[in-house]
Amino acid sequence: MTDVLTPLAYRIVPVVVLDEVEDADPLAAALVAGGLPVAEVTFRTPAARDAIQVMAERGDILVGAGTILTAHQVDAAVAAGASFVVSPGFSSAVVERCAEHGVPVLPGAVTATEIQAALEAGLDVVKFFPAATSGGPAAIRALAAPFPGLRFVPTGGIGADNLADYLTIDAVAAVGGSWMVSRSLISAGSFAEVSRLAREAVGLANAAATGRQ
Repeated sequence: MTDVLTPLAYRIVPVVVLDEVEDADPLAAALVAGGLPVAEVTFRTPAARDAIQVMAERGDILVGAGTILTAHQVDAAVAAGASFVVSPGFSSAVVERCAEHGVPVLPGAVTATEIQAALEAGLDVVKFFPAATSGGPAAIRALAAPFPGLRFVPTGGIGADNLADYLTIDAVAAVGGSWMVSRSLISAGSFAEVSRLAREAVGLANAAATGRQ
C-alpha cells in the first residue's frame, strides 16, 4: 500500500490539534507559506471534523485525520475530506474501513507482533508511536532488519533538535511532529512563526536527506 507515502513526500507531517475551527484556515495558509502543505489534524477535539473540511476545501494543502480509533471516525474523517488516516495503534476495523473508502491508512506499530499484523493486512508503512519512549532511532533500526521493505513514520518526542536522527535512517519514510504547530502558537495566532518553523523544518529535512543510512 505504497500510496500511503504520497502525503508523506514532504518527509515531515505536522501533527495538529485544533480547538477552534476558525484557526483552521490561517493555520493551513501558514503551512503552505512555509513550504509544508500537509497536516494531520487529530480527532481529539470537537472542532477536528469541521477543521479538516475547511482545510481540505482550500485545495492547496493535503490534510489527513489523526488519532482515529474507530471505523465510525474513519467515516466522519473521510466525509470531511481527509486524504489519509492515522491511528495510534493497530485496529483491524480502522484498517478495513479505510480500505473500503480507498483511503491510505497509517496504523501505529512499535512491536514485532504489531508490525506483522500490519503486514498481514497488506500495509507496508506504519506509524512508530510514541517514538522517543519506544526506543527512538535505535529501535527503528533494530525492527527494520527483520522486516525489509517496511517503512516507518516515527512520531512523538521529535523536534528540530533530533529530526535528523530519524530522517537519516533509510527505513524512515517521514516523521510526524507538532513543534511547528504547537497549541500555544495556534491559540496565540502566531501564524507567522508557524511559517518560519515550517520553513526551518523543511530545510532540516532536506539537509538530512544527504546523510541517509
